[in-house]
Amino acid sequence: SRRQKLYREELNLTSPAAPLPLRPEASWLQFQLGISRDGLYPRSSPAVTRLLRDMRELPTISADYSQDEKALLGACDCSQIVKPSGVHLKLVLRFQDFGKAMFKPMRQKREEETPEDFFYFVDFQRHNAEIAAFHLDRILDFRRVPPTVGRLINVTKEILEVTKNEVLQSVFFVSPASNVCFFAKCPYMCKTEYAVCGSPHLLEGSLSAFLPSLNLAPRLSIPNPWIRSYSFDGKEEWEVNPHYCNTVREIYPYSNSNRLLNIVDMAIFDFLMGNMDRHHYEMFTKFGDDGFLLHLDNARGFGRHSHDEISILAPLSQCCMIKRSTLLRLQLLAEPEYLLSDVMRESLLQDPLAPVLTEPHLLALDRRLQLILGAVGKCIDTFGEATVVANDTRQPQSPAEHRAKLDT
Repeated sequence: SRRQKLYREELNLTSPAAPLPLRPEASWLQFQLGISRDGLYPRSSPAVTRLLRDMRELPTISADYSQDEKALLGACDCSQIVKPSGVHLKLVLRFQDFGKAMFKPMRQKREEETPEDFFYFVDFQRHNAEIAAFHLDRILDFRRVPPTVGRLINVTKEILEVTKNEVLQSVFFVSPASNVCFFAKCPYMCKTEYAVCGSPHLLEGSLSAFLPSLNLAPRLSIPNPWIRSYSFDGKEEWEVNPHYCNTVREIYPYSNSNRLLNIVDMAIFDFLMGNMDRHHYEMFTKFGDDGFLLHLDNARGFGRHSHDEISILAPLSQCCMIKRSTLLRLQLLAEPEYLLSDVMRESLLQDPLAPVLTEPHLLALDRRLQLILGAVGKCIDTFGEATVVANDTRQPQSPAEHRAKLDT
């Protein structure tokens, strides 16, 4: 306690000066100003290039727990904020020009597969999955994942020495191997065995750019119609009813907008990553019912390269609909000269933590892409291309009795 008090006094004397006024050309601001109805950033965005560079190079000026962790302090029931996996930990790091990013530390080595006995809601959160998800989303031309980059963080200099949060300061310790470690102050993981450790000070992690504040750009958080059961038993209706999509189509806003097409895009994205943890999605209210869905929180992707979880594709296989632009992009990425694995491998080489994914994970992308195209082909054989493949600006009409053919 005495050392902590002396350290805090010294910190107050040596803390960096207040950040300069916001510059209009700051990458953080330019990224947020570039958000449009079409996505989080344009296809060619110099602002995103600068933002990725700034997140991996600029020094941190402060560090703090995320709002989730703050909400959990002293609470008895964590289930309302995050699922009790025991491995949830993220921090908000701030930079000059009011920039800030969500830091998720390395919890699992790249070559480690998620154990077969793990339920998706107790799986690890992987920093490299967040990085790879950004690249995959950009390659698919969705542009719905905030810019994300890998970085080696000095947990002493860039977190402990810049944080003013006394709780965060108090959870740092030195391990028996002389590595600097810290953990989240939450009832189900305030134990040293849940800590993350540097080597001895350096720790890999992902940094994801923050979106505009909710005051400036309000967002809705909406339950995924194909949400999974977050318990050890029981199933959701979509898991036992092959005609579930008929019911969804009758419910607003899925009855009169492109929302279902966007849900199918999200399912394709998640299937390629093997992400089963998409319980909610978010949307900017400004763009209305037809706005794009934000693909946030992708840390539970890329866990098992040896298993393809077909159930993730339920929105596609049950609704038998897909955007024409999405299908054309998938078909292109299946061509030998533009293989998804090759494009991903080349894209990920730009990240400071390359290689971000192991070779088996990259090859699994090609295998899963063929399964997606196979599912689309089955739908087209059953209902016809005009019914299944939709122009991006409208929702295809598919009579319920035709969709039922798929299961007969």
